Amino acid sequence: MASGDFCLPGEGMEILQQVCSKQLPPCNLNEEDLLQNPYFGKLLLSVSQHVDESGLSLTLAKEQAQAWKEVRLHKTAWLRSEILQRVIQELLVDYYVKTQDTNLTAEDKKFHETLEQRLLVTELTRLLGPGQEGEVPSLLGLEKADLLELMPPSEEDFVWMRARLQLEVEEQLKKKCFTLLCYHDPNSDSDSETLKAAKMWKLAEVLVSEKQQCQDTKSQQKERMVLLEKQSATYSQVLLRCLALLQRLLQEHRLKTQSELDSINAQYLEIKCSAMVLKLRMEELKVLSDTYTAEKVEVHRLIRDRLEGAIRLQEQDMEKSRQVLNTYEVLGEEFDRLVKEYTQLKQTTENKRWVLQEFNKAYH
Repeated sequence: MASGDFCLPGEGMEILQQVCSKQLPPCNLNEEDLLQNPYFGKLLLSVSQHVDESGLSLTLAKEQAQAWKEVRLHKTAWLRSEILQRVIQELLVDYYVKTQDTNLTAEDKKFHETLEQRLLVTELTRLLGPGQEGEVPSLLGLEKADLLELMPPSEEDFVWMRARLQLEVEEQLKKKCFTLLCYHDPNSDSDSETLKAAKMWKLAEVLVSEKQQCQDTKSQQKERMVLLEKQSATYSQVLLRCLALLQRLLQEHRLKTQSELDSINAQYLEIKCSAMVLKLRMEELKVLSDTYTAEKVEVHRLIRDRLEGAIRLQEQDMEKSRQVLNTYEVLGEEFDRLVKEYTQLKQTTENKRWVLQEFNKAYH
């Protein structure tokens, strides 16, 4: 590493690609973390020389691989015996079913009875165990000698049964293999037995290849998930920085921009209001123009002149009446008494005139 134990920007990305993504288990680190912790890059390089991809030490990983190898060998041996055991049990089950439906030959009955007896004795002998003699009481007080008495009496029957059992097991296993082949490749159902057998020899290799492809796909998916997590973390940080920048820009420029926008909106509204006023005035003038023609205006002018002349005459008469009233008001209470007396005399005169008229009518 350059600069002693410190990590330069370019070297940080190289360490992330070589160590964190390949030699060490997936970890959420970025180049900024290495820059903030200068000695951490050297620690990663040192640790990567002593551990594998799973995080185990090299010695422990080697011991684990050897242990898994032994486990696989024991598992293979157990699976072989288990498969053989299940196939034999299936043969016996088929025998029990056939005894209910069809008549078996003497050889078939002899074969299945000898097989059942031998299998039963073998299972009971296994249950007794090799280390129970002389140490703990045996199961139900039985000894191996007691079980051996249940073995088939004739050794020839046992040899004959074992030879036939081998053929039966082979036939049963062949059927199962063909069934597995047809399940894996449904198109093989119509093939001949020879072609099916040839495909069965390669089925194990095909399954191993498919399993390896599946593991490779899972590994690629795991790497992509790690890359996706790193990209998500990076994108999140970038988005946060962008949001902070946008927030700062808004805080700095929002008031200025808002004031300019308000001023522009006010000018727009003012111009729009003036346009509306002018439009209303134009509509008003249009209505007046349509309502009052030149002839109507002339007639209205003549009417207005006559009305103004009549108003002037009325004002003159009113002025004369006001002067007369002012003159009468100057006389005071004496004038009021004379008015009342005049009114009474006028009323009396009117009454006598009416009486005289009635008197003249009576004499004519």
